Amino acid sequence: MPQATLFFAPPANLFISLIAGLFGLMFGSFLNVVIHRLPKMMQRESDNYVATESGKEPPHTDRYNLVVPRSACPHCGHQITALENIPVLSYLVQGGKCRACKAPISARYPAVELLTGVLSAVMVWHFGSGWAGLAAIFFVCALVAMTFIDFDTQMLPDDLTFPLLWAGLLLNVNATFVPLQDAVIGAAAGYLALWSIYWLFKLATGKEGMGYGDFKLLAALGAWMGWSMLPAIILLSSVVGAVVGICLIVFARHGRHNPIPFGPYLAAAGLIALLYDKQLSGFTSGLLG
Repeated sequence: MPQATLFFAPPANLFISLIAGLFGLMFGSFLNVVIHRLPKMMQRESDNYVATESGKEPPHTDRYNLVVPRSACPHCGHQITALENIPVLSYLVQGGKCRACKAPISARYPAVELLTGVLSAVMVWHFGSGWAGLAAIFFVCALVAMTFIDFDTQMLPDDLTFPLLWAGLLLNVNATFVPLQDAVIGAAAGYLALWSIYWLFKLATGKEGMGYGDFKLLAALGAWMGWSMLPAIILLSSVVGAVVGICLIVFARHGRHNPIPFGPYLAAAGLIALLYDKQLSGFTSGLLG
């Protein structure tokens, strides 16, 4: 993996990182559309398939994708103009409200934009502006989208996990992050690790402890960072997930039997592992003896 440091980049990298951050804000704006629409697109497709197989007319015939129709206020239907869609700035200028009906706009929209912008800048700062840096921005965007979709729907779409997996394998053909052999083994081991845990838990309790999307996400992380980083990712995501889950139960009165998505913790662990691979690898190697 490229040996760059997170906090001490060459001076020339600062300006490029800022530019990457600005593009990241725009990517974040698009991710808001993906987060909102992709689950709906999947549901509409499923509804149409079930209706067609049953010999009925498909219930959804209008065009609905990531481009059409134009974004609009869910309260009054006001179509969002270009000036109203400037990342973060439009939200601040409008006071967090719809320009037409003054209904409040969720603060999560600018939060996703800021998060994607900051992480994009960090990726270029850390990896440079070459293929590794650009790939890392794609990695970040995919993880941000999956994190919020999983929070909302407890689902990790194949439309995101599979492209992330294949991108990791293709990038490592030239060992962009790890040798291809490590990436292939990482993808297989990542899937099988959580698949095995899933079935052991199900056989022991009769319940499903996680979804298949989690297997695919860990496989994708293994394809990017190789098999040797999987113990660190699993350990880190499990610890963070356990801490957050306990806090939700204790402080937010989240029922113990209410499912908590695991994908966001895998995503956070994968992001940390990408940036601190050597440190985490040494730490987990010490724990495992």
